Amino acid sequence: MTEILDNIAEPVRHVPVLPAETLEALSPRAGGRYLDGTLGMGGHASAVLGTASDIELCGLDRDEDAMALARQRLAPFGDRAHIFHCNYSNFPDALAELGWNKVDGALLDIGVSSLQLDEAERGFSFHGDGPLDMRMDQNSGQPSAWHWVNRESFARLKECIAMLGEEPQAGRIARVIVESRQKASIDTTAELAALVEKAYPAAWRAKARRHPATRTFQALRMAVNDELGELRRFLDNILAYLPIGGRLAIITFHSLEDRMVKQAMRHWAEGCRCPRHVPVCVCHHQPEVRILFKKPVTATPEELAVNPRSSSAKLRAVEKIAEATGA
Repeated sequence: MTEILDNIAEPVRHVPVLPAETLEALSPRAGGRYLDGTLGMGGHASAVLGTASDIELCGLDRDEDAMALARQRLAPFGDRAHIFHCNYSNFPDALAELGWNKVDGALLDIGVSSLQLDEAERGFSFHGDGPLDMRMDQNSGQPSAWHWVNRESFARLKECIAMLGEEPQAGRIARVIVESRQKASIDTTAELAALVEKAYPAAWRAKARRHPATRTFQALRMAVNDELGELRRFLDNILAYLPIGGRLAIITFHSLEDRMVKQAMRHWAEGCRCPRHVPVCVCHHQPEVRILFKKPVTATPEELAVNPRSSSAKLRAVEKIAEATGA
């Protein structure tokens, strides 16, 4: 295991979060087929493929820049790595193209990659000035963050920032954005970050442990890429593609996503789902999964020291134990 993890940083400089814990959760076995719905630069995928010489992996991503690096990293595995450019919620189409009706394990790492954050022209971060884009697939034709900032109504902006960013100052921020764009369009990440900072009360700015724009940028990114919708569609379908003994591991970085994953896994693990007033079970539902960790797995102090971006990562995992029955 140590040798596998030592090799995953080559040939691309990238460190996946919770690598050992993710491998433990998936427990890849020889001859298995695995799905990595968020391939990124291939860190987790290379670790899975490296556990046995006959493992196959289907990797999906909507970021073509990341896919190019993943292809480089996974090249040593030859035709055991199958890479598709698509949203992870569309995994059934990719599996159908391969002729796979089941996978022995599936993985999601739902975070913004270092590649996206570090390239200012992608518009994900306010640490470097760039255009307001934030699309994970820049060729998707979908509206960018520029559209959200310059075209959406005050009400939609406020709702987006409040709900997806969990930002208590959402109303003030949305109002400042709307007032500013009436004078001139807001075109860059630096312009937006400055406006959000301006909207924050001075007392809040003085006490803030991070930049006031952090939650607003997060909210816009999630809206632009429909991240919660993607996750919901994936969760609605993935269990049917796991055989008995198949495993699902999901790493989240946001409380809303973690809550959605936790609730789905708990729902799958439930027995009887009859209403409380029903004295005898009539639904005959049996638990479909076994939850592998009572609490989400988080980064160790050692990992945090070398990869600070893992600080908000939470890993949850389940093993399928039965097919769906009853309600």
